[in-house]
Formats: sequence, C-alpha cells, structure tokens
Amino acid sequence: MVSLNDIAPGTWNIDADHTEIGFVARHLAVTKVKGRFTDVSVNAEAAEDRKNSTLEFTVQTASVQTRNADRDGHLKSNDFFDMENYPEITFTSTKIAPNGSGGVDVTGDLTIKGTTKSVTIPFEYEGTATDPFGNQRAG
Repeated sequence: MVSLNDIAPGTWNIDADHTEIGFVARHLAVTKVKGRFTDVSVNAEAAEDRKNSTLEFTVQTASVQTRNADRDGHLKSNDFFDMENYPEITFTSTKIAPNGSGGVDVTGDLTIKGTTKSVTIPFEYEGTATDPFGNQRAG
C-alpha cells in the first residue's frame, strides 16, 4: 500500500512535463468544457509532521487552453480572468489532511481576479519511484 510517509521531508519541485492544473465548467447548462493552464509554478514543502506541509501554486492566466481559440480569448478577457490586470491565479494552502483514500485534501486560499476564497482540492497519491537518473519522484 502506498503511503504519504513515502515522501521524504523537504522541498519538492514541480515536473512541468507531468503536471497539469485544469478545470471543468458547465457550458449552456447542457455540456461541460474542460480547460487547463500550461504555465504553472508550484512550491511544495513536505514537513516531518505531514499536517505542517505546505503547497503553493501560481498559474499564468494567459496560458489557458480549452481547445477553442475563440473561447480561450473570451476567458482571457475582462468577462472572466481579465489577464491584462490579473495575469496570475494563486493558491496558498492553509491545511493539509489525509482524506481516507490514500491521498490528501488541501484547503487553501485561491485568488482569482483579486478575489480570494477558501477551497479544498483533493489530491491522489500514486507513490514514489527513482527515475533512471537517480532522482526520487512522487506522483
């Protein structure tokens, strides 16, 4: 069984090639649209006492992609992200707790267009492994 205790305490750097921050939104009340941000930075600190761990991320709103250029342009406009005035979306954790399914629920402050709200994001934990170059990876 995989355990979060497999993750060594310390700073964990993002692997941008294997990381995605995405979203799903209702469109016209009959379908869902999926999107993602391609320019993401993450800072994760695993503490000895897991409940003291922290997670922060920043996404560049200009990097939004929904597979439709017109929709992406609309999302970047003042109607949604207003990327000219608010080029970043940020998240800073305030609480990390096991969720009973082997992962963690990360609660924190999500700021979009200058408005901050508390949200909880569930994370799955897939385990750790050593890559061919001797680096420890966590998924």
